[in-house]
Amino acid sequence: MGLIQGFFMGKLRAAIVLPVCLMVGCEEGALPSGATDSNAASQELHGFIQVVKSNLVYVEGGEFLMGDYGVQHGPERLPYDLDKDSKPLHKVELSSYSINKYKIANEEFDFYLKVNGLALRQDAGDDFNVVSSAPTTPAHMDWFEAEQYCGWLAKISNLPFGLPTEAQWEYAARSRGQFLMVATNDGTYKITEDSATEYDGPRGINISTTWDRRAFAKELGWKTQGLTPLPVDRFPPNPLGVYAMSDNGFEWINDWYDPTYYQYSPLQDPQGPDRPIYKDAISNDKYAKVLRGVDYANPMWGGGVNVHRYYKSPDGTEPGFSNLGDQLILENKTARCVVNSPHPLK
Repeated sequence: MGLIQGFFMGKLRAAIVLPVCLMVGCEEGALPSGATDSNAASQELHGFIQVVKSNLVYVEGGEFLMGDYGVQHGPERLPYDLDKDSKPLHKVELSSYSINKYKIANEEFDFYLKVNGLALRQDAGDDFNVVSSAPTTPAHMDWFEAEQYCGWLAKISNLPFGLPTEAQWEYAARSRGQFLMVATNDGTYKITEDSATEYDGPRGINISTTWDRRAFAKELGWKTQGLTPLPVDRFPPNPLGVYAMSDNGFEWINDWYDPTYYQYSPLQDPQGPDRPIYKDAISNDKYAKVLRGVDYANPMWGGGVNVHRYYKSPDGTEPGFSNLGDQLILENKTARCVVNSPHPLK
């Protein structure tokens, strides 16, 4: 079984089967013949929770400098971000929490949809349906769906799951607030030395490139080219053990967006503005939620820097061209959940 078929479901099957077999005895890979449908469903849900918990990384809280630290602490003493909304650099103190090492994968989101009697949305276009079909690539969704998924995890696990705050996201991306430019294994971009041509080019060593995504699209028979998502564990994690925070899809954040928030952000556990506060053409003239990370990494000319801030309408719509009306664009928007508990989970 290859990565695409086996990454999540193999672990899920093992987690489902083991508790039942310990209780009544059964052959490996099979539920007992007398198990009721409800019992099997309960065990399946239990197994799912165990897998999700096993993929959490504990993040010990602490103090860090949040925002564009390039001028003060970067090796070149230059800003990493030309935008003003990542400034001023400011001190933040965070409580401990846990974060999913992976973005939510399609197979996890599919399980959520199935359990809740829901279906994959059909209003997001053909490319959305294509990129939603590979089990271990990121699930794509609007903010409301991301918030509902993390809320569902909280309900079924009795743990305080939720979307990360912007401060939690950046602290984890920077491996507990270290001065790391990107969330790779060493804070830098590493790609092969192949020359770029119209048809081929360098491959990623610790972060994806356009040609990695094109090659994966060709492997799956997709026509998505350089806009193709990759499996959630394709490249090494950052030093904290968290994957793909600098590529493979923007990540929805719990916070409302305010370009001036860093000027008045509280020291302890900032949560973002306490109400919707900012909208403009970029957010389709709707109140904006924060996105962090990057949609498609381009290491040859940068991108995915840990301090960059983005924002969009929480419903995923963007301004249309000419008289075409709103565009629903979800293929580049992903999410991961955190657990807001100060103690490591067992």
